[in-house]
Amino acid sequence: MGSVQIKENEVVDTLKKSGIKIIQDRKKFCFGIDAVLLADYAKSGIRKGSAVIDLGTGTGIIPFLLSSESNAAFIKALEIQEESADMASRSVALNNLESKIQVVQGDIKNAVKIFGSSCAEAVTCNPPYMIAQHGKQNPIDYKAIARHEVLCNLDDIVRNASGLLKPSGFFYMIHRPFRLAEIFVTLSKYHLEPKRMRLVQPFIDKEPNMVLIEARKNANSRITVEKPLVVYNTSGEYTDEIKKIYEIC
Repeated sequence: MGSVQIKENEVVDTLKKSGIKIIQDRKKFCFGIDAVLLADYAKSGIRKGSAVIDLGTGTGIIPFLLSSESNAAFIKALEIQEESADMASRSVALNNLESKIQVVQGDIKNAVKIFGSSCAEAVTCNPPYMIAQHGKQNPIDYKAIARHEVLCNLDDIVRNASGLLKPSGFFYMIHRPFRLAEIFVTLSKYHLEPKRMRLVQPFIDKEPNMVLIEARKNANSRITVEKPLVVYNTSGEYTDEIKKIYEIC
């Protein structure tokens, strides 16, 4: 692996289509389907030459996917957990992508202070879905931080996303449908108008458990609700659309 250190318990996974290598620790927190779906959803709306910021990047899967699959010129990735930020930074070096991706360790609540206001054409975020008291929290801190609003909440994320975006910039997020009312109110509060929404269903006959959202800063009110994305067919295998999305991984 050259001069890039791979630590004990870490593995190097290779993204199929691009050949990009990503360092992860599978005993802790690896990227999941939600991050892959968000990167796929966002890539078509990222215009050529765009500056993109990914909030709460984890080990960097969204920036790595966008670096090869979108028109982004440069992607800045913010992660509060030192260990995850370190893995993401070493993955950048491993792939010689320093000219395309920068990983910064820092707090989402301070994102505008860190990067500056109105500096990005697009912002992405795969946030913690659960409020701090909701659901069964994992006792291991790194998983609790990733899944529950321990260190930041929806308002923190949307406020900073709006502050980072230039006028007419795009915000892409994946979240849980049970919080849609709160999500729309919060987006409106910070002048981000929902423009596209797609519900994600585990099976065709099951209720949605994820929602993909595209919002635009200072846009007019009008939203397109796209057909649901179904993850598994009746045999329990990925649907053709999910298989196509996963070709990049």
